[in-house]
Amino acid sequence: MGPMPERLSWGLVLRACLLLTALSVCAHVYLERVRRDVPLASAAIQSGRPTPASRPGWALGPGPSDRRVSSVRGNAGDNGDNRDRDRDIGGSPKKKDPSSARDEIGEGGGGGRPHLRPHKKALRWRIELQPWASEHHSLEDEARRFLQYITTPQVSCESLANGKAGEEAGPLGAWAVCLDQRYSLWHKVHNKRCRIYSLGLGMEDRSLEGYLAQAGCEVHCFDPSLKQPHRQQQARLWLHRLSVDWRDPNPAVLAQRHQHASTKKLATVLNDFGHREVDVLKADMESAEWKILENLVLEGVLDSVGQLLLEVHLHWAGFEVGGDEPSVVRYWFSLLKELQRASFRLFRSHSDPAKPHLFLHKNVLNASSTYTLGFVNTKWTTP
Repeated sequence: MGPMPERLSWGLVLRACLLLTALSVCAHVYLERVRRDVPLASAAIQSGRPTPASRPGWALGPGPSDRRVSSVRGNAGDNGDNRDRDRDIGGSPKKKDPSSARDEIGEGGGGGRPHLRPHKKALRWRIELQPWASEHHSLEDEARRFLQYITTPQVSCESLANGKAGEEAGPLGAWAVCLDQRYSLWHKVHNKRCRIYSLGLGMEDRSLEGYLAQAGCEVHCFDPSLKQPHRQQQARLWLHRLSVDWRDPNPAVLAQRHQHASTKKLATVLNDFGHREVDVLKADMESAEWKILENLVLEGVLDSVGQLLLEVHLHWAGFEVGGDEPSVVRYWFSLLKELQRASFRLFRSHSDPAKPHLFLHKNVLNASSTYTLGFVNTKWTTP
């Protein structure tokens, strides 16, 4: 019975030593971090630059997507002195001509675009799903709500154009931009200072792109089926062998195969080309449009787009879109409602009567399998 108190006392001493050691290590680490941060903070204050801790939305540190989207949108404190530089195809800086100086157009250039603001939105991981159309969660109820949404224009457009005959003189075709004087594109085209991105797979009809290039816009067409990496088809119209995707490729795999990326997210493409904004984004991605649109929503890239022309394919769910049929249509509808939250309004809906009437592999409410939708960002207005 005698040795027991002695053992207890030695155990307490050992525990106290371990606790003191842990506290000493923590204090040492803390002092080291303070010692390193103080010179950096002092230098930042002397140079007039904000420290990362003082920037909104940087408390957790920006991820790669945040940095790319921030570069797309620019910084409000630049005052035009540190704007992104346009680069040529090889990535080296080049002198801008008036038609390609799109980055200045939105900053006091008379284009009617609000001053660019820094990206302060938190990174989103999923879209906000809309409530079910009915308590039955049926395909017909979801389809009826979705189809009514995509076939009912939300704003009027006094002038539709694509280089073909007007609707009063003949069919306008599937693709058309809104040149209503209320929106900034009319002013940009008038001053020949507009930028167009066209995304497609094996595109044959580039009449809209050619029309906008002839009107003075800088037009970039991205198509992975092209034989050459880059080619200028006509004045102010360039073709690039690149596919816009909803994710960037793994850089480790590319390095191992000694390849250049043939698919990139739109935020990455904008950053690589040195472009902040796009006046018109045309997308015909053959059922990849839903995941690409989701990526644009989650990364906040939609603020950099003036008009969105989108062809949606309804005969099947689309790439990497899962769930039962009512859930798929609910997901589609929720994505379009995200566009509405981002101030996009539908100004035109077109369906080709020659297309089959298939909605998720069946005939539902006599819906077409393909619709071409035109949305305008109502924040991009002409003053």
